[in-house]
Amino acid sequence: MAKYLFVYHGGKMPASPAEAKAVHDAWGAWFGSLGPAVIDGGNPVGQSYTVHADGSLLSNGGANPASGYSLIEATGVEDAHKKAASCPILKAGGSIELAMAIDM
Repeated sequence: MAKYLFVYHGGKMPASPAEAKAVHDAWGAWFGSLGPAVIDGGNPVGQSYTVHADGSLLSNGGANPASGYSLIEATGVEDAHKKAASCPILKAGGSIELAMAIDM
C-alpha cells in the first residue's frame, strides 16, 4: 500500500465550544472510519511561511496556505480520493491536496 499525504487547506474555525466539540467529534468519526489506514492523523498547523529561491522569507503560505495534514495509507490515488471525500474539512469549506509519499 502507498502512503498519501493529505494536506488540508482552508476551512473555518468553530464559532462556539459546542461547534468545536461537533467538529472534533466529526474528525474522530472520520479517522475511525479509516481504521488502520491512518498512519499519522496529523495536526492543524499555524501560520505558513514561504522560503523563496533567494533565501528570503515571506510571512504567508501563498495563495492557499496549508491548514493541517495527515498521512493515510491507500492502494492508489482513487482509493485516497475515496477516503478524502468524506473528510470533515470539506464541509467546512476547505479542500484537500493529495500527494503520494515516495519512500527513499
